[in-house]
Amino acid sequence: MPTSLNRTKLWSIGGGKGGIGKSLVTLGLGVALARLGKKVILIDGDLGGANLHTLMGVRYPHVTLEHFLTKKVTRLEDTIIESAVEGIGLICGADDLMGAANPTFAQKIRLLRQIEELPAQYVLFDQGAGTSFNTLDFFNFSGGKIALFTSQTTSLQNAYGFIKSALYRKLSRDFAKDDEVLQLLYQGGEGGTGNNFSTIQDLLDHFKEAKPEKHARLTQALWDFHLFLVVNMVKSNADLKAPEIINSVCRDFLNIQPDIMGHVLFDAGIEAAIGQMVPFPLHQKKSKAMVGLDQIALRLVKHSRLPRVAWQGVREASEEEALPLDAIITHPSGS
Repeated sequence: MPTSLNRTKLWSIGGGKGGIGKSLVTLGLGVALARLGKKVILIDGDLGGANLHTLMGVRYPHVTLEHFLTKKVTRLEDTIIESAVEGIGLICGADDLMGAANPTFAQKIRLLRQIEELPAQYVLFDQGAGTSFNTLDFFNFSGGKIALFTSQTTSLQNAYGFIKSALYRKLSRDFAKDDEVLQLLYQGGEGGTGNNFSTIQDLLDHFKEAKPEKHARLTQALWDFHLFLVVNMVKSNADLKAPEIINSVCRDFLNIQPDIMGHVLFDAGIEAAIGQMVPFPLHQKKSKAMVGLDQIALRLVKHSRLPRVAWQGVREASEEEALPLDAIITHPSGS
């Protein structure tokens, strides 16, 4: 069974919206960690639209997640391919597998368990776009959760929607057998006028006196949801306010306070590197983006040493038990 010691090495980079640079940040962060002497494995978790291998300069991977999910190979470790960067292994996404974007529960658990056994100090999981249950579950399983976004209004909205969806998905799983909590979570997700549970704090207040054991469980679940914020493609000082906006909304409506992990500068040279299929940190000696990613890597190493609660396994919730995503991502309070 995976432990807290193992979990601290697994970091997911998500954000809900496509086009915000998740794959590029995953790549750059991996390079930064490798330059610190760490053994790193990158996983393209975009099951259905994989592109991390292209950014790493691999045109036609000979083995991908498809081979593992369909049991053509027994061990996930056997899908690792070498990259152009010393110290970095790559597991390519399964964009050619019919149904790969929606693996079965058994496939998902098998994948998650074997991720923990990979021969690396750090595993970086590049999440696909959107808020599918599988994307949220992979994100929630990770000991380190990085929400990535840009300063654009639509990106901020999508980032908050992704964070809220991930948190509510976690809570709906943690309390899958508690109809009372599930119903109140659903009410909070629906929002609207007259709703007494528009924030997570409302839920905590409801249970604090009447049912302190549920209050304690909710508090623990919120603590377990340890989140880090990174703003990408920064062009001005004004863009640096974006993480504070997300942090404030998360604190007010979700009762969590993410850590601001850093920012990544906009780097015009990345486009040329992509066109030449060269990992962008290797394309130019002084990449503007890598300045911030080097700092984020140092913070990641520091935070990875923090103890987290041991993973106790998950039970697959039915679609009826899980909250409908369209009810919880339209507005900070759900309305």
